[in-house]
Amino acid sequence: MTKINWNSNSIEELWAAHEEIASILTAKMEAEKLKLENRLDQIEKRNSNRKPERRPYPKVYPRFRNPDPPHQTWSGRGLQPGWVRTLLARGKSLDDLRIDPSAEEQ
Repeated sequence: MTKINWNSNSIEELWAAHEEIASILTAKMEAEKLKLENRLDQIEKRNSNRKPERRPYPKVYPRFRNPDPPHQTWSGRGLQPGWVRTLLARGKSLDDLRIDPSAEEQ
């Protein structure tokens, strides 16, 4: 690239060079901006189509049933429900509340 001596040019020539450089810069900046906006749109579309992936959990079947209202069941996971705590306090055991897998169809 050759070096230009700007001091030897007239004001009109310098102003014309300035306007030409400014127009070239504007066009290049607009093209770069469009390219970046398109890329951002692609990234946003890709991320908006994604649903958060959940880990597949196996179906958890109840293992314990309340004998009084039999619709109350418990899988044995988590905290014991109130009806289990009450029956255990009355002297029952968890084996008394256990659902027989051969008698139940699941």
